[in-house]
Amino acid sequence: MQNNWEKLNQELFTSSKRVIILSHRSPDGDSVGSSFGLYHFLKKFNHHVQVITPDPVPPFIHWIPEFETAINYEKQKDESFDAIRAADIIFCLDFNTPSRMGNMEFAFDRRSKDAYVINIDHHQQPDNFAHFQISDTSASSTAQLIFDFIIKTKGKTALDAQIAQCLYAGILTDTGSFRFSSTSPHTHRVVADLLETGIDVNAIYQKIYDNYSQDRIKLLGFALKDKLKLYPEYHTAIIDLSEKELNSFQFQKGDTEGIVNFPLSISWVKMSVLLTQKDGIVKMSFRSKGNFSVNELARNHFNGGGHENASGGMSTLSMQETLKQLESILPDYKQKLDESKI
Repeated sequence: MQNNWEKLNQELFTSSKRVIILSHRSPDGDSVGSSFGLYHFLKKFNHHVQVITPDPVPPFIHWIPEFETAINYEKQKDESFDAIRAADIIFCLDFNTPSRMGNMEFAFDRRSKDAYVINIDHHQQPDNFAHFQISDTSASSTAQLIFDFIIKTKGKTALDAQIAQCLYAGILTDTGSFRFSSTSPHTHRVVADLLETGIDVNAIYQKIYDNYSQDRIKLLGFALKDKLKLYPEYHTAIIDLSEKELNSFQFQKGDTEGIVNFPLSISWVKMSVLLTQKDGIVKMSFRSKGNFSVNELARNHFNGGGHENASGGMSTLSMQETLKQLESILPDYKQKLDESKI
């Protein structure tokens, strides 16, 4: 796709528009941070801007400035549907195909034929579904790409502390606090510019990471002590948490965030997988160290994908059947896991 920046500027910066910002299902720190960073930027130009998420957002990110203005499609379907149909411009952030919106894709497909669609994302294998698309799989986060978008269109003077807080939260969470391999020199230069706005990075870190409930801590302990399965011959660790087990800890959305990363601290583990169950669906989170591609595994076997070292997937089988399927394919990846360099 050849992007037409002149057309984009005409659409965005010549008159007030009704702008909708859509995120992927199971919103995370990057999808919410990038959405509200863009929200605060576009509000400067007298647009009517609305963020819509497919389903509820985890509590750890509710502090984002003006988060309370967001619409939840799952709970406010009619309002969401009407807003999408009335939109002049639709931003699709942090996803590479409309199916990542879950049930909200139905409303997106019924948007006005005149709506101008913009996709900004950093996941692999993007679909061509927008009029204007920024896809950079080397970027640490979509929040980083939103920063670049702001600088390219209006320069650093358009930044302020509200925008910076949102974008910093997105970058912080999607880089694993700057430790993932996607963290680049440019990422740190972006963060330096965000810090120049005067944001309190310690306060942001505490709001995101130092807000666990007692039940969440107990769930983490249960997952690591009682549910961790190790497969040394395949450099793999798997944690499976059934819906019943999750509910026994008064599970709240976001309580399993980060659990999948803990087994990677074992020296010989190169791939970690977390399986969680809800309403008959098994959600799968894949993480890896080195150059082993969990994106390939997730795409080939579990209707998923994402990044080389961080991907998601899902299964409609039972938890036990999903676990057996995952265990059965490990031998197929043994050589790649053996040869993967950390």
